[in-house]
Amino acid sequence: MKSKKEYDYTVLFEPAAEGGYVVICPALPGLVTEGETLEEARTMAKDAIEAYLESLRKEGRPIPKDVPITLPPVKEHIRVALS
Repeated sequence: MKSKKEYDYTVLFEPAAEGGYVVICPALPGLVTEGETLEEARTMAKDAIEAYLESLRKEGRPIPKDVPITLPPVKEHIRVALS
């Protein structure tokens, strides 16, 4: 029986305007998922990461390493004007 290799990835949960959370994984470009609750968003993130990695493996592409987030997120308001 083949043993499974485990991978750890940092994910970011952003509250969605309509409720719930949008989830991205910086190490896996284009991976975006969401959930109505934080618990559901975590489950969806795990499922999305597994599918993403399976897709890479089927295509013979390397599995990326995690991209550590060393700084806390910054929240700012930026004002722009259009004429």
